[in-house]
Amino acid sequence: MADLHDPPLPWSTRLWFAFACFFRVLFDPRFAARAWQAREAAAALPPAERAEPQKLERARKSGAAPAPEAVSIEPAPAPGVSSALQLLSLLQREGRLVDFLEQDIASFGDADVGVAARMVHEGCRKALRSHAKLAPVRREEEGAKVTLESGYNPSEIKLIGNVSGSAPYRGALRHRGWRVDELSLPTPVAGHDARILAPAEVEL
Repeated sequence: MADLHDPPLPWSTRLWFAFACFFRVLFDPRFAARAWQAREAAAALPPAERAEPQKLERARKSGAAPAPEAVSIEPAPAPGVSSALQLLSLLQREGRLVDFLEQDIASFGDADVGVAARMVHEGCRKALRSHAKLAPVRREEEGAKVTLESGYNPSEIKLIGNVSGSAPYRGALRHRGWRVDELSLPTPVAGHDARILAPAEVEL
């Protein structure tokens, strides 16, 4: 469980992580079940354990009772999702991404799926490049040998394979990663409902 004093993740990282979790939950039932169980387990914890898990653990191991403190639990603010919904709306408008994901393609042939995927790819790529400036996390070519010294940023680098011991780590770069350097989204007009990703269309 993360410590409450950990530095907050930057907005671009949270946006990428939200989309990654969205698609993983959508297409991986086992991951979705584990995520749901983790959510239920966290919600079931008493407020004191949710607020100070490490302090309680240290007190338990030492055998000393923690000093009573006045704990003020304030409801967490609702996460801001407007920007994420805006980006998803742009991907739908330019590439019909939501239509593609919601379509049952089990009965389609591989050729038909390939044609549709090519159109979705072209539109979504256009939307992404029009509103976001992306850069690889690592500059080396994939397959290159890299060394990770102590103090590397785990938000930027994920260790895979046979992970053991401590830094420095030496391995091969399998994916360069992506970082959002700039993000420019349209300013919503008054009365805009971000939850409407695409309006219904009625032909007269």
